[in-house]
Amino acid sequence: MKAGEKMNTPHETAAGVAITSRSTAHHTATYQSGPPQSGTPQRDPHQSATHRVLILGAGYAGMAAAIQLGARVGRREDVQVTLVNAQERFTERLRLHMTATGQQLAELSIPALLEGTGVRFMRGWVTSVDADARTVRVDDDQVLHYDTLVYGLGSVADTAAVPGVEEHAYTLNSAQDAEVLADRLAQLGSGTAVIGGSGLTGIEAAAEIAERHPELKVVLLGRQEPGAAMHPKAGAYLRAALDRLGVRVRTGVEVVKVLPDAVELAGGESVPADAVLWTSGTRVSPLAAAAGLTVDAHGRIVTDAALRSVSHPDVYAVGDAAAIRQGYGVMHGTCQGGMPTGVHAAVSIARALKGRQPKPFRFGYYHTPVSLGRHEAVVQFTHPDDSPRRLYLTGRLAARYKETVSASPWPTYGRMKKMPASGAIWPRGGRFTRIREAR
Repeated sequence: MKAGEKMNTPHETAAGVAITSRSTAHHTATYQSGPPQSGTPQRDPHQSATHRVLILGAGYAGMAAAIQLGARVGRREDVQVTLVNAQERFTERLRLHMTATGQQLAELSIPALLEGTGVRFMRGWVTSVDADARTVRVDDDQVLHYDTLVYGLGSVADTAAVPGVEEHAYTLNSAQDAEVLADRLAQLGSGTAVIGGSGLTGIEAAAEIAERHPELKVVLLGRQEPGAAMHPKAGAYLRAALDRLGVRVRTGVEVVKVLPDAVELAGGESVPADAVLWTSGTRVSPLAAAAGLTVDAHGRIVTDAALRSVSHPDVYAVGDAAAIRQGYGVMHGTCQGGMPTGVHAAVSIARALKGRQPKPFRFGYYHTPVSLGRHEAVVQFTHPDDSPRRLYLTGRLAARYKETVSASPWPTYGRMKKMPASGAIWPRGGRFTRIREAR
């Protein structure tokens, strides 16, 4: 394999849906912040006597929905819950920067975790959704019918916005993608690894690569300085840690093209690169828009206060796939916010099956943990609107905190199987998340 070349793998979400670069017409709408719509979907004469709940995607949010719903209704004979995902292995998105440097992580089996919940698992690629017909096509040749859909097909790195990224850059969309990058870095011996994007994923990847591959020159490129959203002292510590690791940070720059052996910046400058990791920006699958669901300008499903599609109330949207408005604005995709959306959707479905109204969803952010290799980290504690507090942790204590957070989803799912209420505890955000009704 030549310098700058990569093995092409499908760009997929952790949920297992292929992402294409084709543009798809979509419906746009304003966000609905009023009371949830009526709870129980209306049946037509052709529907099964069994209420079929279909969950698409086993990312952090989709798994939370599946486990929570299985724990609450999995033993009911009149309810059938099915989880669809492209792989049986759970993708630990929070740890993919470790996989990208050759570190071995545990093989977490989704079917094994689902044992005893009554949730059925189907391995396959979701290729289309018809929201009006209430059908989902898997691997093009299987058609699944549903009465209630939980849409959890998350986001991936946006490889379409900049020329050359699709052909020449690596991503951290899946464990397979991370393993391909790990192989490439191990083969270099020396050279330059360029990380495009100075957000949290780019920071963690740059630090991990620099620590595990001291023989490489690691360059982090981005418009903003790393840690710009943190408290000034926390951000300063983060940047000093990158400097200690030998990461060369360049801010105020924009990558306009990725070449086989370099990246081109706005203004014409070229930065040599033997491997490019792309972490700048994300995109969601066009399936939601193609299905006829109302989506926002980014392709995310616009939800009501209960996380249901404003155009199709029998569809719940969770995680990165959803445009969820809170008092502080629209939520951004994180594990800390994604898992509560999955739990809330499951609780709402369980309530609807009992003829009860779902409750509005509220969530407030509380921290931003960022690893800086295996021995350092910064944990920025936040207000519910994700703005930084004055409180933060650094160093080894922060590294232990971060590792605890990264490892927590899987045991959390295990606890929910036995005590479903344990998964329904998260910060509601107080006044920050209240949405005032328009007068």
